[in-house]
Amino acid sequence: MELPFIVVDQLTPQQERDWHAFFGTRGADRPRDIEEGIWRRTQEQATAAQSGWQPGDARRRIVHYRYRYGLATTTGAPALALRQLYLYHHAAAPADEIGAHWETVRAALHAGGWKPEGGRWVRGDLRVTPTLNPAPHPEDLRAGRTLPPGYACLDVQITSSGYVPPPASRRRPWEVLASGIRQKAAPGIFRRIPDLTPIADHLPFQAEVGCGTSWEAGIPALHRLHEIYRVTTRVDDAPGVHGFVLRPQEDPLLAEFLTAPEEKAEECVEMYRACFQARPTPALTALKELHDAGYLTGPVITNNFDVLAARAGLRECFVRRYDQTVPDVEWGRGARALLVVGLHADRRQVAARARERGMQVIHCDPEGFWNAGVFHPYPLEGPQDGDLVCNTPAGEALPALARHLLEKVAA
Repeated sequence: MELPFIVVDQLTPQQERDWHAFFGTRGADRPRDIEEGIWRRTQEQATAAQSGWQPGDARRRIVHYRYRYGLATTTGAPALALRQLYLYHHAAAPADEIGAHWETVRAALHAGGWKPEGGRWVRGDLRVTPTLNPAPHPEDLRAGRTLPPGYACLDVQITSSGYVPPPASRRRPWEVLASGIRQKAAPGIFRRIPDLTPIADHLPFQAEVGCGTSWEAGIPALHRLHEIYRVTTRVDDAPGVHGFVLRPQEDPLLAEFLTAPEEKAEECVEMYRACFQARPTPALTALKELHDAGYLTGPVITNNFDVLAARAGLRECFVRRYDQTVPDVEWGRGARALLVVGLHADRRQVAARARERGMQVIHCDPEGFWNAGVFHPYPLEGPQDGDLVCNTPAGEALPALARHLLEKVAA
């Protein structure tokens, strides 16, 4: 596989301007030319329903990717390209399973045409470094963790030539592992509302947006990444509870990447491509109108890496960070309410701090999704005592709120 790897060929003038203004710029809220993801799945009693845990089991799987994008020169207009790649895969399991896993990896390296070079394997601009460890793993020793007797570990690091993230980045998935399992929240006593007009009693308000606005812009839901990186057994948006992929013999990710890296890379860049090509939605346009009218204050707090709020003309405060357990938040001057749009389980700290500040928390979320023409409920965990919940989709609810408030002023 050769880099740069083309993600979007022949950019339009508008796309080239978007890259320079919103993605390639430095000094923003984060390096927007970097895409990063971490999953850690463990077998323990608390995860038995999805991990298949039985007494004595302690299988573990960690996947960490960090990609850097940029513009590449072509014969015509510039192209958006993947310029640097880092993919780390860790598996811990009984030694016989790890042994079989290593043989599968070796077979995939041979099938994919990789050439051994010292302690690594080379194909084009990519390098693969496998490390077979009997338990305990060095990171377990560092953290004082133990694995059962007879366990072993296999680490596989795939990098582009000359690119290895700094040690702090490479240790990040182990810090996420040490943070423990996310505990589900128990909803409090909240009130459902048919629309967002009650926010008029709590102006100005601040907004926090999750993947709901991204989905409305045509960006796949984050569970698409679960499919690409084989985090769960989910396939083709199928609803329901999905098991963790933990047994190495049931984990196809490395074999897919090593056998056909160009084909797998095409999947791996899907999300960044979708984010880059998306355009601001009616919900975000409505937030801009409300901001310009003085009803929305402060930056839009966002969990999304699509930069859509910024492209709608709003300032962003990005809080989906792996290096901060409770990310910093810049609160808007005089904010009396927090409107939480399309945000489910994983990011609840912002709303908790808003309540501590005495702000009214209002959720806008349909609490479900459509699949094959059937609506599947997906209840919110976050609402607590005194919160308000509107189940109208953001693309309808926010423009309606803007019309209500702006027409009220005009009258």
